[in-house]
Amino acid sequence: MIDQILTNRLSWLCSASLALISSGSLFAETTNGGEWPQWGKGGSNNMASPATGVPIDFTAGELVEANKAEGANHLKWVTQMGSQAYGTATVSGGKVFIGTNNEEPRLDSVKGDHGIVMCFDEQTGEFLWQLAVPKLGAGKVSDWEFLGICSSVAVEGDRGWVVTNRGEILCLDLKGLKDGNDGDFQDEAIYQTGGLENMSKTEPATLEESSADILWGYDMRSELGVFPHNVTSSSVTITDKYIICSTSNGVDWSHINIPAPYSPSLIALDKETGELVAEEASGISEAIMHCNWSSPGFDANLAGKPTIVFGAGDGFTYGFHASEFDKEEDGGEVFQLFKELWKVDCCPKEYRFDESGEPIKYATYPGPSEIISSPVVYEDRVYVAIGQDPEHGEGVGAITCIDPSKGTGQDAIVWQFKGVGRTISTPSVVDGCVYIADYSGRIFCLDAATGEMHWEHDTLSHIWGSTLVVDGKVLIGNEDGEIVILKAGKEYEELGIVNYPAPVYSTPVVANNTLYIMSQTHLYAYELGE
Repeated sequence: MIDQILTNRLSWLCSASLALISSGSLFAETTNGGEWPQWGKGGSNNMASPATGVPIDFTAGELVEANKAEGANHLKWVTQMGSQAYGTATVSGGKVFIGTNNEEPRLDSVKGDHGIVMCFDEQTGEFLWQLAVPKLGAGKVSDWEFLGICSSVAVEGDRGWVVTNRGEILCLDLKGLKDGNDGDFQDEAIYQTGGLENMSKTEPATLEESSADILWGYDMRSELGVFPHNVTSSSVTITDKYIICSTSNGVDWSHINIPAPYSPSLIALDKETGELVAEEASGISEAIMHCNWSSPGFDANLAGKPTIVFGAGDGFTYGFHASEFDKEEDGGEVFQLFKELWKVDCCPKEYRFDESGEPIKYATYPGPSEIISSPVVYEDRVYVAIGQDPEHGEGVGAITCIDPSKGTGQDAIVWQFKGVGRTISTPSVVDGCVYIADYSGRIFCLDAATGEMHWEHDTLSHIWGSTLVVDGKVLIGNEDGEIVILKAGKEYEELGIVNYPAPVYSTPVVANNTLYIMSQTHLYAYELGE
């Protein structure tokens, strides 16, 4: 009997291990970092990887063709994108996904300025298919020219979700149209001409085998009345049933008026159907400083509850229940609203008001800031930094550590470090250290428990992207086209600088034994060592 029990247990363990290995949850995580299926790798938004063998002597080489570089150390492949890229590459199911513009067209059928999602083969860099999103035609106020797609594609199984420059959320078949037009959505040709808003008003475009296959779409502008400022710029996070997304609701061209003060800043959609499940009703849009560009996070058991964590355009970080919603009836229609669990003001009071109690003007150096970077969840704490559109220049900033178990309000603040300037960079938290960069170009290492500064490094160039912590190293790109490599940990050491021929506004990622560096124009894939 004992032998039989032991045999059964051994059989179960072997089956479980094989299942984890095949899913990439065990084997990949312990040997090559696993996949990077969404912005921030997972719901925690923590830009860190368990991969090893990351070299410090990788180089960009010299681009001799659009997809070829000579003399590049450790390079597997390089591929040309458009002329601008601000999101972060995601890697899943043997494919790599990036957002860019159409300044280097891949398909003859797509002419002029479009938002573009490109899909490449993970092993070879071969171009597989692309999504082409037409511009809104509103100009800089809601869809800035040539910015392209700023969202990272979130992937689960054979589906991907992306936020477009038009304020839409699209669900994509990861095989594109090569295996046929799947799903109920059959109007990709019409979409490519006018977007979801104009499906009955425009003539169809010409589709190719390398065009995207849309499964469903949700237009936040027409459905919710939101007004994106400059561009819709956020990435979704995934829960067991839903995708959670910021709406990018913001101010108009005047930078004072809020066209949609009662529209939600955060929503949940059914990830299978695209139906609206719940929306935020905490009054965020009424207090927007500029826009809601932060990408939300998710933790299945934060302070004992499944929690959506959102850094908002009013400077507060919110915790919303991820599965229980409040209901409100209006004119016979029932709305499901996010249940607010807690909120914390991450903008110091002295940034909001001067010594006489008068409000300090927004977009001035000493004034208040919203949250553009993503909140990071690490060991039941939330780490979040404030900042503004880089167009507003440098200014005072702060990074705040929140303990959600302490409830709502300022009592939940564990510490707040004000030595950092304004930032749009998401922190990384690894082994008790917080790494955060500011727009001025400085990188800080702080104690995760106390906020004490261990060291500071100045790259002497503006930083838009975030730190990646991997293999005892901290990697980050800057506007001068440098990837700066620092030693991770409390002891400061610069390990190297790698130069690229274009600015690096995106965050490096590691997936399946490969390091990806995305400049404004090219995606580089490097092989890791042993």
